[in-house]
Amino acid sequence: MNNQNKQQKIVEMFNDIAPTYDKANRVLSMGIDIQWRKKACDETFERYTNDIDLIVDVACGTGDMMGYWKKQADKRKRNVKKLLGVDPSTGMVNVGKEKFPNFDFVISDATCLPLENESADILSISYGIRNVVKRTQAFKEFARVLKSGGYVVILEFTKDDKKGFFFAIKDFYMNKVLPLLGGFISKNKEAYEYLPNSIEGFLTSDMLQSELDVAGFDTEFVKSFSMDFSTVVIAQKR
Repeated sequence: MNNQNKQQKIVEMFNDIAPTYDKANRVLSMGIDIQWRKKACDETFERYTNDIDLIVDVACGTGDMMGYWKKQADKRKRNVKKLLGVDPSTGMVNVGKEKFPNFDFVISDATCLPLENESADILSISYGIRNVVKRTQAFKEFARVLKSGGYVVILEFTKDDKKGFFFAIKDFYMNKVLPLLGGFISKNKEAYEYLPNSIEGFLTSDMLQSELDVAGFDTEFVKSFSMDFSTVVIAQKR
């Protein structure tokens, strides 16, 4: 399967699970991802003190991360002139538009963003970068649309090379429990079998930082959460 067909199959999968995606996500993460998302927003606002014209959330899905950008900005009395969600899945974006009618959404791939050069202050992608087939191209595109000194914020399930008791628990949950639960809620077990497989085929945190460095970013903050289930990487455009 070539890259274009592989990417299209991933998009179609998300179109299929869009109606139940939020419910499944909350159940499978047990709501812990809320704290991960808030932490990513707060750490970024600590670093980026300029006025914020635009925050772009790539692979925005149903818009959850955009909601947390707005909530955490309001708490800090930070004015964000515009929030834009970008996703290639029409099903996910349609759900997002219903949840957040005041946010802007556009259908587009991560590798070809409909934005001018150096127009965004912050660009985030939450649990979506491993679904981008042409990741190197996407990182170059992120660098293109970000202002100099702007930040890319990545939340992702990175590959874990560690072994031991906690690794075994994580492995059992991801490979046995998650596909069953996700499949039951969404009626699409294949989609939730894809998740642990996509993590295993993804990068370690160090590898991800190396790719960002090549694309023109300096990593400033890295933190893993909940037995290394999730990692946040915040990097500034040089």
